[in-house]
Amino acid sequence: MLVLITYDVNTETAAGRKRLRKVAKVCVDHGQRVQNSVFECLLDAAQFAVLKAKLTQMIDPQTDSLRFYCLGNSYKTKVEHVGCAPEFAQDDILLL
Repeated sequence: MLVLITYDVNTETAAGRKRLRKVAKVCVDHGQRVQNSVFECLLDAAQFAVLKAKLTQMIDPQTDSLRFYCLGNSYKTKVEHVGCAPEFAQDDILLL
């Protein structure tokens, strides 16, 4: 399923900037950045549960926030894009 993950981490302190880098790194490891604090991730239910728990533990709930939008498996009919496109589609084959 496609999950859209957005986050807002307070960066007024050094600890906040460190949290921001950690959250971004975890998201990069699981999906594609489509905007500064927005990631599209193709995950199964178990992967999503693990990722959500990991990110939830990383943030400070008093100053930071996370949002998870589960678009499901038929996400292609739910996503409309205008403007500069990502480098590759989430479900494309990527050869290294």
